[in-house]
Amino acid sequence: MKFTTKAVHKGQKPDVTTGAMIPPIYMTSTYIQEAPAQTKGYDYTRAGNPNFSNLETTLAALEQGKYATIFSSGLGAITGLVTTLKSGDTVLATNDLYGGTYRLFSRIFSNFGIQFFTVDTQDLAATEAMLKEKSAKMILIESPTNPLLKVSDISAVAELARKYGTLSIVDNTFASPYFQNPLLLGADVVMHSTTKYIGGHSDTVGGVIVTNSKELKEKIDLTRMAVGLNPSPFDVWLTSKGVKTLGLRMERHAKNSMALAEFLNTHPKVSKVFYPGLKKHPNYEVAKKQMSGFSGIVSVEFNLSLEESKKLISSCQLFSLAESLGGVESLVNHPASMTHASIPRAERLKIGLNDGLVRFSCGIEETEDLIADIMAAIDAV
Repeated sequence: MKFTTKAVHKGQKPDVTTGAMIPPIYMTSTYIQEAPAQTKGYDYTRAGNPNFSNLETTLAALEQGKYATIFSSGLGAITGLVTTLKSGDTVLATNDLYGGTYRLFSRIFSNFGIQFFTVDTQDLAATEAMLKEKSAKMILIESPTNPLLKVSDISAVAELARKYGTLSIVDNTFASPYFQNPLLLGADVVMHSTTKYIGGHSDTVGGVIVTNSKELKEKIDLTRMAVGLNPSPFDVWLTSKGVKTLGLRMERHAKNSMALAEFLNTHPKVSKVFYPGLKKHPNYEVAKKQMSGFSGIVSVEFNLSLEESKKLISSCQLFSLAESLGGVESLVNHPASMTHASIPRAERLKIGLNDGLVRFSCGIEETEDLIADIMAAIDAV
């Protein structure tokens, strides 16, 4: 069964009671029991809900995995994983990391004795040295990264992780399961902020963990219930509705992003374009090997002052200035002051995240309209 067929049908059986084509929203907190501890599969929505089961079936199938657990957010999914560790354990992560993930480890988990280090996972020698030195329990890879779109060789990093007994986790949010399947590349776990491409309509927040390990699935299911990291049935229902068109949307996102990257790549007011689909991208060959498409994010440094860059992105009409990404509508973001503001400036500069960097999330609008919007904003500056 191909991707879009799975997206439409897996976990989406019509309601057996009424024949409704779309499964209903199970907006309930509790469930009738036939006798004490004798249920029909569910007892309390914090522990499980038919909408949860439906979406987990869909997302496990799309990521070519056996098990999925959904959470209230992408950060909730990471929290679910980290609660399987104990004080003194170490986590390594890609050094170009989403600001919210960095904040979660540096300001929250550090209080519980979880040690956290970053490494350039593009550099396999440096990655192996850190795995060996730190005896890490987990390594979290973003590929492509947020926001510099660096691409790591997932198969190679996963192989190193196995060598040192480290659980390999890939944040696949930027690529989506349509363009990349880390489990097939050797990773132990794949995670997403389903808020982004999977939901796709900027109307719900969620996260997911997918794995082939039944033991890990049982552990993080327990965490979701015990810690209260569950989403609402309505959010999950919206995500199930959105994921049906994921394949169609990703094709358009990628088409628009490639066109925008190629246009900006030759513009005199642009100093650098970050997009793994460009042949000049330093990781182009790795990206081409492990991805079937290059997704919908383009990051840019303009030949402008910081204030001019901010004026430019505030002048766009179709690219809305907002947090997040992956929706049908195009968004523009200034990482240094928005999504990555929680990372100290010195750390940002060290990895190449300059104050003038701008991140574009291309939606599904007409390509020509998006390019015209950027042209008009540049002219306004």
